[in-house]
Amino acid sequence: MVEQEKKGIIDTILDRVGINEAPLFRTPDYMYNISYWLGAMVAASFAYTVITGLFLLLYYQPAFAYQSTQSIINGVPYGPVLLFSHLYGAYIMIILAYIHMFRNFYKGAYKKPRELQWVTGVILLALTLGASFFGYSLVSDVLGVNAIDIGSELLVGTGIPGASTIVGWLFGPGGSAALSSNPLVRSELFDRLLGWHIILVFLIGVVFLFHFMLSERYGMTPRSSDKPKVPAYYTKEEQMRFNEWWPRNFVYMLSIVLLTWGIILFVPNLLANINGLPIVINPHPAPQAGSPQAVSVEPYPPWFFLFLYKFVDFLLPNGMPITPILVLAILVVGLVILMLLPFLDPSDYISVARRKFWTWIMSTLAIYLIELSIWGYLQPGVPEPTTAQIEYLGPPLVIIGLIVYLWPTKGNTNNAGGGNINLVKAHNTTKVIKMNITPLEILLGAVGALSFSATLFNFIEFPTIVNGIILIPLGLFVAYMLRRVAAYILGRKPIAAVGSQVGYSWKKRAAFYGIIVIFVVSLFLLGLMWTLPSIGPKATYAGMDLGVILMLWGIGVQLYHYEVYVKE
Repeated sequence: MVEQEKKGIIDTILDRVGINEAPLFRTPDYMYNISYWLGAMVAASFAYTVITGLFLLLYYQPAFAYQSTQSIINGVPYGPVLLFSHLYGAYIMIILAYIHMFRNFYKGAYKKPRELQWVTGVILLALTLGASFFGYSLVSDVLGVNAIDIGSELLVGTGIPGASTIVGWLFGPGGSAALSSNPLVRSELFDRLLGWHIILVFLIGVVFLFHFMLSERYGMTPRSSDKPKVPAYYTKEEQMRFNEWWPRNFVYMLSIVLLTWGIILFVPNLLANINGLPIVINPHPAPQAGSPQAVSVEPYPPWFFLFLYKFVDFLLPNGMPITPILVLAILVVGLVILMLLPFLDPSDYISVARRKFWTWIMSTLAIYLIELSIWGYLQPGVPEPTTAQIEYLGPPLVIIGLIVYLWPTKGNTNNAGGGNINLVKAHNTTKVIKMNITPLEILLGAVGALSFSATLFNFIEFPTIVNGIILIPLGLFVAYMLRRVAAYILGRKPIAAVGSQVGYSWKKRAAFYGIIVIFVVSLFLLGLMWTLPSIGPKATYAGMDLGVILMLWGIGVQLYHYEVYVKE
């Protein structure tokens, strides 16, 4: 009788749970790249905002919205850390969702068999914007109340039957209730906003589960060189040659989550200590609505709706303002077209060079979102005639169109997808994946080096805790970029060779010692965190410290993944 191998307690528990039998897709070596895990970063951001939101609910009082917000900042242990990171968790989730959407378009991830995955993704983006809008208004500062007024006026101005009723459902007594001296009236408004915020977050969770199920059904989108035509997915037989999700995918996912949470913690707590920030991105609440300080504040909407805010300023060719009903109609039609994109694009090719028309449309949309947002911030409420619209929006449309039209069509057109095409083996591949340096990376390295130098001199002159904490991530970033640039200059083309036979043994040793260094530095930062203030605005120092710790742990797990799983 063959004696069974004795297992540890952790392996025994995982075996009882059936962790290896979970129906999660396998992953080839080349997909251990952050661009393939943007959806995981969005999910990590969502999880963080939900967790911190539940804690904030313990202290938030709708009848005294602004006062309770200030109380969280000034009186709750690590209150500003929770509040500011909750806010920026939503911000980062929105940014990542946009990047994830456009990246999936360019990679052809919306095509068969992932049509429903794209549709649910667009719905998730819309729900995220809606939940963030209601959460943004819960503070009762002048920006949040102005956002309610702008939304109410836009809906009522459409003149559609029942518009006033819809506004009542959404905003109850309206933004003016925030100025009432009666706490019951204020509570009626902010109870309504909080209710919608929670409902939309719940819907995000439900739709995300369906979205995740669809993602697991077909796995990540293969490269166009492997599957040039739809349906683009690896078959069950092909996936059996890839890495199991446990433990390698779990380890890589853990590193992604830690890095994302570290950024969510570090960025807003750093910005909270910088004076002169634009009001639309400042983590601190704006002045309370109705206060004397609020009079001089521009009526900005949330930054993620600045593009719409500027669009409302457009004038028709006859010089008349664009009507709210036309604005709403354009938004609805545009959203429907975006959702139905998988069914409107007739191309069977995954390569973006063979999808010229929709590449032109989506690329122009990405530029317009950025351009209109900046325009809306710089010139809020300024009517824009047709000539100005053409002047600002015309060049991107034409330039992008010419670039896409002249873009040479390349790619393998053999096979219709679904067959075994250049299958990337998970364990024995000899394919070298090169990571050549790009001009953007050189620019980022130069900017990071300058920032690090300036911060270092500032720390020498003013050795404060904040400057010291800022030096750590800047130094790590600069060291990483300098290593890449140096490797490129010295001629080491295969800077990274994931899963390949090519590699350098010193990298494994460097990863091992890097983990030790990160462990020691983390212990120091953990000890430092307990010496930092936990009450009041200065608690943000501890938030920055914790953010750096989580980022370091994320890097440490990445190094562990490299040392244990990446073959040389």
